[in-house]
Amino acid sequence: MNYTPRLPQRNHNLTPVSPLRELLVLLGGLLAIIAIVYLLLGLGADLLVSHISPATEQKLATIFSSRFSPSKKQTPREKWLQSIVDTMEEKGCVSLPYPVTVHIADSKVVNAVALPGGRIMVFSGLLDIVRSKNEMAFILGHELGHFKHRDHLRGLGRGLVFAFLSTLTGSTEGGIARLAARTVQVTESGFSREQEAAADAFGLQMINCVYGHVGGATDFFTHMPKKLDPGHIGHYFASHPENKKRIQALLALQQKMGYRTGPLTPLPPPKKQR
Repeated sequence: MNYTPRLPQRNHNLTPVSPLRELLVLLGGLLAIIAIVYLLLGLGADLLVSHISPATEQKLATIFSSRFSPSKKQTPREKWLQSIVDTMEEKGCVSLPYPVTVHIADSKVVNAVALPGGRIMVFSGLLDIVRSKNEMAFILGHELGHFKHRDHLRGLGRGLVFAFLSTLTGSTEGGIARLAARTVQVTESGFSREQEAAADAFGLQMINCVYGHVGGATDFFTHMPKKLDPGHIGHYFASHPENKKRIQALLALQQKMGYRTGPLTPLPPPKKQR
């Protein structure tokens, strides 16, 4: 009788599942765990924000003072921006537990940020595209909204959580760390878009309080450089909502609140920086 070697129908040393599929499942599970941990730690950071006193926030402000190094004497443009914020406070449009100071950073970046301790940092790139005082008032009112809602502290807390998770996942240059960072970014962008929408609504309220109308409130989004607009797809990976959606939301809120549209106040003539 001839011997015919046969392999067993099932080799227990080999998995019937594709190794690539197993890798994707494991990687997906890891990213899901990272996202869940980030959400839980982020929620914990948000809860702590409500317990941060104005005095503690002032101490946190010293972390940023060395980075931006704002001059003690305000420039003419800084004084102009400061006068807009002061008007909002004098008219009772906003009430904060500390005074707000506006500084200008020499940068082509088209942005403004609210920093701990009542500082608004406006980048000169933003000033280059602003076309009316009303438009600038909306932008500053938007930043005041971040202070009112304490978004600036939530962002700081979540940034610390992200740094902690980056350390756990290894070097920030590694592929897994970059993929984890993208997962956290998508998770976080939903929170940020909600905060930006709330700040937009607050800015609309501020400009109406100052001028009695909301003329110029959406102008910044209409002539913002297109490359800065996240668009339909980028919207899901960006902290700021798509410009078109922001305009639609503001117009809808304007109609709901019964705000009227009025004339724009021109910008003051440019003055040479000192």
